[in-house]
Amino acid sequence: MARLLSDPIRVQVLDVLRGHDEAVCQCELTPLFDVSQPTLSHHLRRLEEAGFVSVERRGRWAYYSIEPESLEVLSSWLS
Repeated sequence: MARLLSDPIRVQVLDVLRGHDEAVCQCELTPLFDVSQPTLSHHLRRLEEAGFVSVERRGRWAYYSIEPESLEVLSSWLS
C-alpha cells in the first residue's frame, strides 16, 4: 500500500474522487493533473487493480469512483 500511495498523483486522484458523490469521467480528471492522458490512465489502472477505485465503462468513456471500503483500509493502515 505504501508503494502504491508513494506517487503524489495517485494520492491526489483519490482526494479528487473522495470529494465527489458520483463517478467522475476520466475526461474531467485529465485537465486536473499536469500529466499526459496515458500517464493518468496508468495511475487510475493501478488504483483500480489495488481496489481503491472502481471503473464503469459508458461507451467510450471511463467513469471512476472511490471504493468506500478502501478508505477504511487506508485509515486503519495510517493509524
